[in-house]
Amino acid sequence: MKELQRDIAACRLCADRFAKTETAHTPRPVVWFQSDARIRIIGQAPGLRVHRSGKPFDDPSGDRLRDWMGVERSIFYDQTHIAITPMAFCFPGYNAAGSDLPPPKICATTWADRVDRALAQTPLTLIIGGHAQARHLDRKQSVTDAVKAWRDHAPRLFPLPHPSWRNTGWLKKNPWFETDLLPTLRARIAEELGQGPAPKNERPQTDKGT
Repeated sequence: MKELQRDIAACRLCADRFAKTETAHTPRPVVWFQSDARIRIIGQAPGLRVHRSGKPFDDPSGDRLRDWMGVERSIFYDQTHIAITPMAFCFPGYNAAGSDLPPPKICATTWADRVDRALAQTPLTLIIGGHAQARHLDRKQSVTDAVKAWRDHAPRLFPLPHPSWRNTGWLKKNPWFETDLLPTLRARIAEELGQGPAPKNERPQTDKGT
């Protein structure tokens, strides 16, 4: 595990790619996981604020995600509780229009299988956004359809939309997310953190998953 963490932290595969973005930044992999974590979060890639701080979800998206999960910052950033392994460990940069670039595929190609093996025993995984869902749910469907099918994956996997504030409209159009999915997710997280019983009446995990 320590060797894997060191290898990712030292990765500079995308140095030339990042130098050509509007931000012209250098790689800074954000490595935030341990083998004994009870919960794994698989997201997209760090944003600029996270690139600067070196702390995953250290932004408004993180505030929303922690609210969805029902956890305090101290729990969220305790690596014995939560591992955060995005599809790309570095901030990909902005394009000329100032929009986020997608996570470079080379990052997942290089590291994802090793990370998956290292965290194969993690009891609960949150799969956030289309990039992560395309890989870990092994299917082609929209984020909305993937999240609507959350009962097919619970209690081990929970597909979620990205907690970006750009998705506020999506949340308003899909109120079932807050009324149905989030209470079950919070109960499941509390169970793994030793704070409550397991949610009942959910379908067992059958996916290949992580």
